[in-house]
Amino acid sequence: MGRTLAFLISFVLLSIGATSALQGAETVWSGLVIAENVAQPQTIPPELTRIEGSLKKFFGYNQFQVIGQSQKTLKTGQEDWLATSKFFGLHVDAQGESPAGYVLNLKLYKEKELLLETDAKLSKRSPLVIKGPQIGSGQLLLVLVIQ
Repeated sequence: MGRTLAFLISFVLLSIGATSALQGAETVWSGLVIAENVAQPQTIPPELTRIEGSLKKFFGYNQFQVIGQSQKTLKTGQEDWLATSKFFGLHVDAQGESPAGYVLNLKLYKEKELLLETDAKLSKRSPLVIKGPQIGSGQLLLVLVIQ
């Protein structure tokens, strides 16, 4: 009886550990997006189709173009990565995981100049979109989505 109980407890703990490890291996897509209103909008990039309606509703633009992107698989919740374009760079430093998502430190650079540094929470249920600086007739958006 004692060995059976010990085996069962070990099996349950191993199962919980395996489930936690599988849940922690999530991929985050990070994008630098130019949003603007144009007469003939291009088709929305595939990375943004899931949130197209929300982007149009909240930001009021009809075209969204990805100018830089990165994908990172998070295994520990402590990784960092960079999404870059010709002029901008978004440095993402994951500070840890919670049941609801990830705590991130974000730094936006224009060439070598730091434009923005902020801490944010990326929810597992919804994307994180931050309005950046005006660029010509458009707006830079920082978009992070758990895929």
